[in-house]
Amino acid sequence: MNVRLVADKAASKNTLPRFPSIAALIEEKRPVLPFYALHPERFDLAAKRFLEEFQGTSMYAVKANPATPVLDQIYASGIRHFDTASLTEIELIRGRYPDAICHFMSPVRLPGHAKIAWNQYGIKDFVVDSEQELDKLLSETEGGKGLRIFVRIATPLGGAILELSSKFGTSPENGANLLTRISAAGATPALTFHVGSQCLSPFTYAQAIEMARRAAIAADVRIAALDVGGGFPNKYPGNDVPPHHWYFDTICESLTTFPLDKDAELLCEPGRALCAEGCTLINRVILDKDNALFLNDGKYGNLDELCQPGWSAEYVRKVYWLDENGRALERTGAPKQFRIYGPTCDTVDVLPHPMTLPEDIALDDFIVYENAGAYSSACRTHFNGLYSDDWAIVE
Repeated sequence: MNVRLVADKAASKNTLPRFPSIAALIEEKRPVLPFYALHPERFDLAAKRFLEEFQGTSMYAVKANPATPVLDQIYASGIRHFDTASLTEIELIRGRYPDAICHFMSPVRLPGHAKIAWNQYGIKDFVVDSEQELDKLLSETEGGKGLRIFVRIATPLGGAILELSSKFGTSPENGANLLTRISAAGATPALTFHVGSQCLSPFTYAQAIEMARRAAIAADVRIAALDVGGGFPNKYPGNDVPPHHWYFDTICESLTTFPLDKDAELLCEPGRALCAEGCTLINRVILDKDNALFLNDGKYGNLDELCQPGWSAEYVRKVYWLDENGRALERTGAPKQFRIYGPTCDTVDVLPHPMTLPEDIALDDFIVYENAGAYSSACRTHFNGLYSDDWAIVE
């Protein structure tokens, strides 16, 4: 049976309104709070790239967007493996999709959570990058027998907009020691890394694989799996993003000398690459003041990523206004830079860089951001009570 049909039946309890276009959605809803539009065909296309072209198992990194309407689209697209970085994410995925396979891929866990994940949910995949976490994991899982434990290696900096190895990962030398301990404990040793979020250089994966290879050689144990992590980019204005198959080809070529076991599994953890292009975010202008725009969204809402240090990507933006007949029309004024403030009573709720918008933008206009599915609704807060959870499907 078609995967989407099966998934749609499972998700029918949360049927969302459907619209033929973003303009039609704006005309009917005229949202006061931020509004999210989903595009099923874009989710299908993103999943197809990984399910058909990546030579291994593709896990959706739930942290990129754990909203249930997004998860339903990810599941409907055929993804069945999930990179769950917390016990809460495991409970969410298992509760909503009983046949899903969860992997606990965070290298640091809260006390007792590995035990619950292993004992109650049957989770077999875990990650460590330190002696302390390995000790804790083995103590909570009765010695670790039957587990597949991935050692996370720190990767070179510079290939991604947001690096992750200053917080997580260990050296190949320390990684080798961890692999030896894992093997001696009777668990299955494996390796992983994460090159960073929005990686713009496929060669960074080759560098990371070489560092993981050094750990494997030094440990002299059979490596049963390699997880090349996430970092696969989305196409944003301002970023020069290579074709996605360049990443897959680079990974395959780099594995020709990697000492993997004959039946070893290759995995990856796309988050942004599976959810970004499937969502459109709609904001509203609530004040036009002194060459600055106040929006119903900001740092404490869906625009947190635009406030990250060094972030150079932008969303594709369009601006709509409602004419006297209630029709949503696109603004076509010359581009102009505006200071952007969020709606909260906090002076730090401001974007660090101006936003370029049509010069004729006005009060109650709607700013539409495409490719806004990653780390947008995932980062929204309840600060000042300004929280939105309104979704629709636009086909």
